[in-house]
Amino acid sequence: MKKILFAAMVLMMAACCKQTPQLYTIRNASGMEVSITNYGGRIVSLLVPDRNGELRDVVLGFDNLEDYYPENNETDFGATIGRYANRIKDGRITIDGKEYQLPRNNFGHCLHGGTRGWQYQFYNAVEVSENSLKLERISPDGDQGFPGNVKAYVTFTVQEDNKLDIRYEATTDAPTVINMTNHSYFNPSGEPNHFSICADELYINASRFTPVDDTFMTTGEIWPVEGTPMDFRTPKPIGLDIDADYEQLRNGHGYDHNWVLDTNGDDTVIAASLYCPTSGIEIRVYTDEPGIQVYAGNFLDGTVTGKGGVVYGHRAAVCLETQKFPDSPNKPEWPSALLRPGETYTSHCVFEFVTK
Repeated sequence: MKKILFAAMVLMMAACCKQTPQLYTIRNASGMEVSITNYGGRIVSLLVPDRNGELRDVVLGFDNLEDYYPENNETDFGATIGRYANRIKDGRITIDGKEYQLPRNNFGHCLHGGTRGWQYQFYNAVEVSENSLKLERISPDGDQGFPGNVKAYVTFTVQEDNKLDIRYEATTDAPTVINMTNHSYFNPSGEPNHFSICADELYINASRFTPVDDTFMTTGEIWPVEGTPMDFRTPKPIGLDIDADYEQLRNGHGYDHNWVLDTNGDDTVIAASLYCPTSGIEIRVYTDEPGIQVYAGNFLDGTVTGKGGVVYGHRAAVCLETQKFPDSPNKPEWPSALLRPGETYTSHCVFEFVTK
């Protein structure tokens, strides 16, 4: 992917139409560089040094911004997801006794905000600096069936210690639900054409997870990971147990589950990590959210061609999505995603990149 000179970009962005896909590049003095488009609030490249100091792009994506359009490729690569990340059962929510029907775009459920969630809509760039970008999304009442006029923000900041800090905010004028996340597909080798993520070592700071049925919907139960292939409390290669004879892996076609974090909302404690022995790059995840969805690229099947003409094969990347639990609006015993007028939704996630 071409490197883009930031100073020229700032001037160009200011003059451009809001509904034109644009690319913003933020960086630190150490060479870490993140390029983000206003279309879907997507991270399109993320360059970090490997153990030899060489920069590697550790996320999947496309060379051309138009390739992110759904008529060209229906993917969530790098997207800022909203209004509701993950699945809502039968696409139905009830707020204050009133039922709302949302799109049913995934096995009868609403996934990632619906057929045209925020990953397929434009954000406005409201603040741009050398190392930070703040995007705004104005979501009208009825957007994909969700109630309330919502004003949402996502702020990306590249810190000097090679951390990508992502902060979300949202307000509403009517009761609604909000659950935002980033949907980057990580391959820390930087070479998805040569290395899947199966040899990468995954750690998840969670002693429990939320099981799913064969439509990928959470059952409402919370199970212990102990004694199951879902136990990542000690780092292990993703591919070690991913095809084990275990009902949850059959239901998810591999790992595509929400883990209940043991971090108690403390975003200074590692929630998860992903280490690539090939590059020496380790991605550490911190969040104040109660859960993390780990999706191991089970449906990547070689039909999508990405950056540099690379074909993205089976399990070429893994997503680490910090979030409320799936279908929380219909499970009142779980952490609430409800947002009311006068309140401010906030969420915080950090991706730290270190080498070993």
